[in-house]
Amino acid sequence: MQITETSPHQTVITTFEVTPGTCQDLIDDLRDAYDSFISKQPGFVAAALHVNDAQTRIANYSQWERREDFQAMLRSDEMRIRNRRINTLCRSFEPVMYDVAHTLG
Repeated sequence: MQITETSPHQTVITTFEVTPGTCQDLIDDLRDAYDSFISKQPGFVAAALHVNDAQTRIANYSQWERREDFQAMLRSDEMRIRNRRINTLCRSFEPVMYDVAHTLG
């Protein structure tokens, strides 16, 4: 995955507020979701999971070919079930779509 300003892809950054006690469980669930379902959906390009040192926040960076591809994945029955479980493991989570405005390096 290469981040560029001219990329035609849709960028989604999802942040999760967790506790140190639920952080690893959520990481495991997210990895399973990506490995067995999300990465196989039309339009998926790439993703990365990031955890802060205190294990109180997880950031998920993903790229999709089109906004509609990401939205279709979220609306699927499979992801609705997974999101209900994810919701029990964190205080909050919010997926937000972004356009790349500038890159360095």
